[in-house]
Amino acid sequence: MRRRTDVNLSDTASLLLAAMVFDAFIGDPRWLYRVVPHPTVVMGRVLAFCDGRLNRPAFGRAGRRVAGAISTVAVVASFGLLAALISAGLSGWPVGFWVEALLVSVLIAQNGLYRHVADVANALERDGVDAGRSAVAHIVGRDPESLDAHGVARGAVESLAENFSDGVVAPVLWGLLLGLPGIAAYKALNTADSMIGHHDHRYRDFGWAAARLDDVANWVPARIAGFLLAVAGAPSKVDSAMHGLRIMWRDGGTHRSVNAGYPEGAMAGVLGLRLAGPRRYRGVVTADPWLGDGAAEATAADIRRALRVYVGACLLLAVLVGALFAALRVA
Repeated sequence: MRRRTDVNLSDTASLLLAAMVFDAFIGDPRWLYRVVPHPTVVMGRVLAFCDGRLNRPAFGRAGRRVAGAISTVAVVASFGLLAALISAGLSGWPVGFWVEALLVSVLIAQNGLYRHVADVANALERDGVDAGRSAVAHIVGRDPESLDAHGVARGAVESLAENFSDGVVAPVLWGLLLGLPGIAAYKALNTADSMIGHHDHRYRDFGWAAARLDDVANWVPARIAGFLLAVAGAPSKVDSAMHGLRIMWRDGGTHRSVNAGYPEGAMAGVLGLRLAGPRRYRGVVTADPWLGDGAAEATAADIRRALRVYVGACLLLAVLVGALFAALRVA
């Protein structure tokens, strides 16, 4: 006799597998977001409201830290609860599973991430470094005008690796644990980290909780993402996969982020590149260490190689979710 928890996890795995397929082949319906905002846009607006009302110097450092923590937890809990209500409401519909799978697919970024990074390669190849800077500005936080063509290409590859963790692996893992509510809560937290989880003067205190909680939420997904990226390099050259794993474990912990260095290190090892290194943010140069021991002169061709690794890693993740579903169905 199958345990109820096995049945629920099997249903969740099938939901996530369907959502990954929807996202891979359909992506975000841009026409829809001309009418209604994307869920992360709504999350961002709520966080901006909290920021404007509660992130005030008059509250002092301790007060802003408390206000930021309350805001972050309230937004995460609210969107998680809303998703739970939606999921419960859909459970009685004949097509509820497919509607929920479509909703989940909106919160997984496989397709959108691929397109944004491919746009950088296209811009570099067709129109040169200025177009590349304009394209990469949509996916990196560093100052695009400070980048040469190699810097643009490295930025695109780094963003692809890091966002594979944040935008694909983490939502799937939190979905396996908690279903649609888990994914919605995670996306709200990740959005909070993106908006207020900075170390600059304005958000050092107000965004402290968002940054720390996001680090915790992404600790396991980042390392799984690095492993998947490394293994995805094996079809082209097996020792590339092994080198990816070596660089990930050697250099991943040297990154300024407790998580981003692992997928970025794996990608650097697989491609034989050096990634990260000194960068300029808002006019300030950071002396970050390099990841990997290859060449730093990345090109548009390297972006396309990274995209092939990324597609392979997404397929590996889907295979793992499908295998979990199959194993639970026959258990």
